[in-house]
Amino acid sequence: MDHPPQPNDDPTTNPTAKEDEPPSPPPTVLDLTSFQLHDLDSVELPPSLTELDLTTNRLSSLDPRIGHLSNLKILSFRQNLLTDAGVEPISRMMSIIVHNVSLGNSASSFLVVGCQELVLRDNQIRKIPDVSIFKRLLVFDVSYNEISTLNGLSAVSNTLKELYVSKNEECIAVEELYLSHNGISKMEGLSTLVNLRVLDVSANKLTAVNGIENLNKLEDLWLNDNQISSLEGLSEAVAGSREKLTTIYLEHNPCAKSPNYITTLRQIFPKIEQIDSEVFA
Repeated sequence: MDHPPQPNDDPTTNPTAKEDEPPSPPPTVLDLTSFQLHDLDSVELPPSLTELDLTTNRLSSLDPRIGHLSNLKILSFRQNLLTDAGVEPISRMMSIIVHNVSLGNSASSFLVVGCQELVLRDNQIRKIPDVSIFKRLLVFDVSYNEISTLNGLSAVSNTLKELYVSKNEECIAVEELYLSHNGISKMEGLSTLVNLRVLDVSANKLTAVNGIENLNKLEDLWLNDNQISSLEGLSEAVAGSREKLTTIYLEHNPCAKSPNYITTLRQIFPKIEQIDSEVFA
């Protein structure tokens, strides 16, 4: 097996380096893809890292040193052996922060709370970990796991723009999904949730409705408080549930100011019983 690359080549420890050479700048990226690592004991993790790629290894737990990489922006554990117990330290970090804040201290300054992209794709995770410590998270990927419940998504940062939960086979049983107030800008990874009856993606940053056209059991669809500009294409976007939907919320979107707003929605959804706060007999 190849030895994992070290992130720097310090002249003080490298006898082949020339004494008059200026020191190398601190490393910012460490790519350990496909080294089949079981742990990171032999790997140096300098505090300057902004990106750490651990894709396709044999890791079953998080190295505690990762929690001290305060500059880290991108962290990938794709295709490893992480279980719920393996990612539990993320939740424990949050508990530490809450505890210290309650004591008037700040623990977050040395934790990797600024991470913007966290990839836990293709592991053995059964529940979504508490990632609420990541206040700047933009991308969160827990697809291709064994997740059986979507509880925990409500704690995801309100800065989130991309969320991937697809191919969690057990999730096909989910009937109600609440993703409001999460800053989501695009609906993705929902097409496999074929038993959804209630979908709440209100108060996000959606500009269009997509990715749910094959969901044919939807009864309640909450899209209010987004940035959806037009009703054009809505019929196709919800084609699978047009005959099933009884409640839709679209208020506080630009499209809600469209001429004949109510009439258009009633034409699209023949069995609609409620549009926003207006209930029909």
